[in-house]
Amino acid sequence: MTPFGPGSVSLRLYPHNDLPAPTIVEELRAQAALAANHGFDGVMTSEHHGGFAGYLPNPLQQAGWCLEAMTTGWAAPCPLLLTLRPHALVAEEAAWLAARFPDRVGLGVAAGALADDFAVMGLAMDDLGARFTAALEALVGMLNGTDPNGLADDPAVKACAACPVPVLSAAMSKVAARRAARLGVGLLFDSLSTPQRCRELSDAYRAAGGTGPSVMIRRVWIGTPPRELMEKQLDVYRGYAKEGAQQHWGGDQLSGATDPDEVAQTVADATARAGVHAVNLRVHLPGVTPEGAREQIVRLGDELLGPLRKAMR
Repeated sequence: MTPFGPGSVSLRLYPHNDLPAPTIVEELRAQAALAANHGFDGVMTSEHHGGFAGYLPNPLQQAGWCLEAMTTGWAAPCPLLLTLRPHALVAEEAAWLAARFPDRVGLGVAAGALADDFAVMGLAMDDLGARFTAALEALVGMLNGTDPNGLADDPAVKACAACPVPVLSAAMSKVAARRAARLGVGLLFDSLSTPQRCRELSDAYRAAGGTGPSVMIRRVWIGTPPRELMEKQLDVYRGYAKEGAQQHWGGDQLSGATDPDEVAQTVADATARAGVHAVNLRVHLPGVTPEGAREQIVRLGDELLGPLRKAMR
């Protein structure tokens, strides 16, 4: 299955930051390989800086590490914070990763919201919307071959005209959804927005002519969920997320139960109500051990993916 393809079920990967750096890398690779071997279509990585708990600063590089470890499946930095780096550099690196792993690389981007990420880079947060829009428009032209601009002679970027790298844009407002439609990219919805809110944004996207894929992130757990760890993580998100985004959150949006079929049906119902094509599943939280994460990956792959895919048809 191509990245973000209709009906795809992927896994979010996060680092266990309490481990030494080399071990963090190897654990990410091991979990990516485990996910692929147990039926996930792909994996996604994400970004924060300065040792922010549960994140690394290099999601595109992480995707490359994962792909090297995976015998099948795709990988995507999703989201990568586009306003923190030159868009042409992102295009070059994504295109060359796709040259190494044809049809197995996707890309999701966001504007960013955490002040510390910008402070580390010595960047201001002024006019983020305009900066993100301009960078995304240029990036899309490079990765689909319509406007490579100064990268026209780069062999990997040139190849994108025949084999574009699929792109998603994080969307938390109708303005963002319409922008994605205008630029010809798909949508990525965060893990806390309600299905009803995702449906509103999906409808705005389709009404504006959007035809790309749409992916929602959902938290899942087979067994007794680690609610205390989850609440701590939500407190962190509440500390920096904009109020406009938080008003569309609905609790932890967790699909958790001892019965995998029940979890699968809950996730499938959420995707149907949201009007999305694919789902990205998350089990990791700061405090979940590598052993605990691996156990969930195996159980999700072996017990949940089958009934989930059946319910999503």
